[in-house]
Amino acid sequence: MYLTQSAIADDPSMKLRVASCAAQQGCTDAAIDPDYWTIEWRRVWAASPGWDAAWEYALAKTDNPPDYKPGADPSVVTDAQILAQVQAMMPFAHVGQPPTTPSPSASIAEA
Repeated sequence: MYLTQSAIADDPSMKLRVASCAAQQGCTDAAIDPDYWTIEWRRVWAASPGWDAAWEYALAKTDNPPDYKPGADPSVVTDAQILAQVQAMMPFAHVGQPPTTPSPSASIAEA
């Protein structure tokens, strides 16, 4: 399950689809780049209920072409599912501020 969710989170087509949805839903109105938001929140949207099972089912089909990519197949995770998940994650916000590294001069001043 977690490995599949990680594959979904890192799938280029899924990132494009989620970012497009976020843009359509007004991510930029919150002054957030949809691509950045998508990457920042990828572990959350990729863990959406049922997405991992649908992904695994699609990969298990024996009639897939050799270069089959489930993230580019809108019958695996539908646009409606993506829209519902993005809307559930609104309002758009950053996950958090990245940790700051103290500057060398601050360390010296504290010594």
